[in-house]
Amino acid sequence: MLKSIHIFQNSIRLTFQELKVNKLRTALSLTGVAFGIFCIIGVLTTVNSLEQNIQNEVKSLGSNTIYIDKWDYSGGPGRPIWKYRARPVMKNEEAALIKQRSLLTESATYLMQTMANISYKDDVIENSTVYCINEDQIDIQPIQFESGRYFSSAEFTNGTNNCIIGYSNAEDLFGNADRALGKQIDIKGKKATIIGIIKKEGKSFIGWDYDKCIMINNKFAKQVFDPEFSNPILIVKGKLNITTNALSQELRGIMRQIRRLSPLQEDNFSLNSVEAFSKAISDSFVTINIVGSIIGGISLIVGMFGIANIMFVTVKERTSVIGLKKAIGAKKGTILFEFLLEASILCILGGLIGLLLVYILTLILSGPLDFPVYLSASMIVTTFIICLAVGVIAGIIPASRAAKMDPVKAIRS
Repeated sequence: MLKSIHIFQNSIRLTFQELKVNKLRTALSLTGVAFGIFCIIGVLTTVNSLEQNIQNEVKSLGSNTIYIDKWDYSGGPGRPIWKYRARPVMKNEEAALIKQRSLLTESATYLMQTMANISYKDDVIENSTVYCINEDQIDIQPIQFESGRYFSSAEFTNGTNNCIIGYSNAEDLFGNADRALGKQIDIKGKKATIIGIIKKEGKSFIGWDYDKCIMINNKFAKQVFDPEFSNPILIVKGKLNITTNALSQELRGIMRQIRRLSPLQEDNFSLNSVEAFSKAISDSFVTINIVGSIIGGISLIVGMFGIANIMFVTVKERTSVIGLKKAIGAKKGTILFEFLLEASILCILGGLIGLLLVYILTLILSGPLDFPVYLSASMIVTTFIICLAVGVIAGIIPASRAAKMDPVKAIRS
């Protein structure tokens, strides 16, 4: 044990001596490893963070939730687009029938989504997202309010011309979001009173665009928009501990009953599972990670050759020292371990530089570009393992050559 510690300390001392004596040569070798680690870990960190961000937004669509639509979100392999377009749109009464007939459903709602200009006096926001919702919407997709409230049951029943506004829209129209409460805005010529302001959530690529939206109840929406052109969908949330597959099978049967489809007729609707969408994203990112790793691996191979080169030179420079060590009893395994450890230490130093570059990259992406990037503990451990592996591979041939030297010839040289 003490002997191993002594070898380890000696290897560290010799490695740092190399850094001092051959600064340029060592720096070039470390740069190769650092660049390789930066490429691999940088790509993996960025891709994994992108996947995590997208998955978080997918989860915001609702857990154990199925979106019933005329369109298949996966693309519907082998089905021409005109067949989807010819399907009937979802209807409000279908959501009520699902709640009545389903044993596995916790909530079901009808949602229309469209774009419209909204205005307050002379200020206009063009093409704002408008969500036309039912009472169950907040059960499926929770909403956090900066101020104000959600629609009451009476407002849904009576179709009151009230609305809820997103934080960014409130700021754009009123300067300060808090001033929006109680004000009346114009939506396609119809007045709507703001009763709630949604809390600021930030950018969203897939999920709900709450910051730049307006929410109105469906009864009021029918006075403003045509359902045929408002992309109506049904959103169904399953009960606790009900699997997505079980919920999907039940909903397929209920929808076929509601639409009076015979056994020979194909579905004229699509069941789009959030869980399936999440799995599809994970599968697609596997390929991206593999491609990114290959690109980074090529850079790391270049760095590995640099470490191998410096180790060959080191062995040659220390030939007489190796001979003396073997002459006084050093074993082949000791010499082999010493040089492999030195190569690994060099790689780890390069890896630390690479990690520093990755950390700087995360600050750049998370700061000015507003894209959250996480350098996880698993990535740091992965870096350490990669550096050890590269060090062993790069140093094995030079270390073997040193271990096999004849002590007499080595001392003479």
